[in-house]
Amino acid sequence: MTIQTNLQLDTNSRSRIKRGVLKVGKRPNLMYYEGVWAIGHYVLPSILLARFLFGISFFIALLIYKWRKRHWSMYECIEIYLQHNNLMPIGYSYKEIKKMAKGFKEELGKGGFGTVFKGNLRSGPCVAIKMLGKSKGNGQDFINEVTTIGRIHHLNVVQLLGFCIEGSKRALVYEFMPNGSLDKFIFSKEGSINLSYNKIYDIAIGVARGIAYLHHGCEMKILHFDIKPHNILLDENFIPKISDFGLAKLHPIENSVITMTAARGTIGYMAPELFYKNIGGVSYKADVYSFGMLLMEMASKRKNLNTKAEHSSQLYFPFWIYDQLGKQGEIEIENVVEEDMKIVKKMIMVALWCIQLKPNDRPSMSRVVEMLEGDIETLEMPPEPTMYPDEVISRDEITTNSN
Repeated sequence: MTIQTNLQLDTNSRSRIKRGVLKVGKRPNLMYYEGVWAIGHYVLPSILLARFLFGISFFIALLIYKWRKRHWSMYECIEIYLQHNNLMPIGYSYKEIKKMAKGFKEELGKGGFGTVFKGNLRSGPCVAIKMLGKSKGNGQDFINEVTTIGRIHHLNVVQLLGFCIEGSKRALVYEFMPNGSLDKFIFSKEGSINLSYNKIYDIAIGVARGIAYLHHGCEMKILHFDIKPHNILLDENFIPKISDFGLAKLHPIENSVITMTAARGTIGYMAPELFYKNIGGVSYKADVYSFGMLLMEMASKRKNLNTKAEHSSQLYFPFWIYDQLGKQGEIEIENVVEEDMKIVKKMIMVALWCIQLKPNDRPSMSRVVEMLEGDIETLEMPPEPTMYPDEVISRDEITTNSN
């Protein structure tokens, strides 16, 4: 490559080039003449070229600054929080996470916030590694998980062992649950293990204790907002562990109601006050409702909403089962033997109390634990469940008019 120059200085200033030609190989000449650059036959004012180059440089620098500010502020926020609360799950690099997961070969499952892989710690024990997907909330789901589970040590809450945040890569490392999630045991599938009702009952009490701890056993109330079968994991002894805190919200113990900008949760388990503001504020009672829907499915071993039901009365299970309890005082569920019926009936009655439309009509989770552990004879018949505020208003009007 050849470079040829022919530059002429201004006689009035040694530092100013008056005119010149710069030729690089076979490329067009780059010429300068009294304040104007010329490339071949095209002329660009030097001031515009300078501004253009400066603009591009500034824009790139701004993007880098914003990216680093967003990601580093998230990391620093988590670090400061964990140090302040003496909660330090191990921080891993992405390289360590990838090695731990053996190149992400064994997938355990996929959820709304990411994909879970099986891995091993360097010391040998199995772990579950959740790789979070692209966040819609500036990493809020990641912060929620680290700052909530990072502070919890309870038999019925999954333990966070470590985390990774490196650029756009975000991972959470949990204790491994060999029996997976509860949904595969309570919804009939060919080849699945058939759990006894005594075991299902024990699992229900364990989940209730875990939620009660989140609500009343921590310095801050922790609202989960996504209690459902898929988020209940089972260890080798079928001890339940509440998992997936991506939607969780912390608030002071003294605050009974929290402010919500948008509904959160899974359809079918979400409390009605998340949609209808006229029935009561959003509080820990939203988790009570979700647990009630979960408990109903555990007792019946079927989805609460069954679009394939033979009779329309069985379409929404809580309505159908309440009618049975009200008319007959007993319930009939397929494949439930007589010796298990007492347990099933107790679970259903507690579930019906939990899914009352108005939050104030629902028991606390501490009370739910007492109800499940107590005798069925001490339980009162709950009011009829409703799905919409209009049904409650209509029923109240009928009662008032009849009086």
